[in-house]
Amino acid sequence: MKKLVFVAFAMLFSGISLFAQTPAKPTKQATVKTKKAVVPKVQYTCTMHPEVLSDKPGKCPKCGMTLVKREAPKKQTGKMKM
Repeated sequence: MKKLVFVAFAMLFSGISLFAQTPAKPTKQATVKTKKAVVPKVQYTCTMHPEVLSDKPGKCPKCGMTLVKREAPKKQTGKMKM
């Protein structure tokens, strides 16, 4: 009886390990590439409080300063030398 349980456990363990190693097949929906252009939203921020963000110009709720357009962060090119 112990031998039967051991064999059943070994078969179950090997089946699970084989199933875990097989890569998932991509679905048709996942392989379809869309060519939509991503238009960045214009955001406005306070120069004194950069955590304040708005979709439209106006005044900062904390200090009352005029919100300015937030620029996208500049991409760094090249490698850093150490």
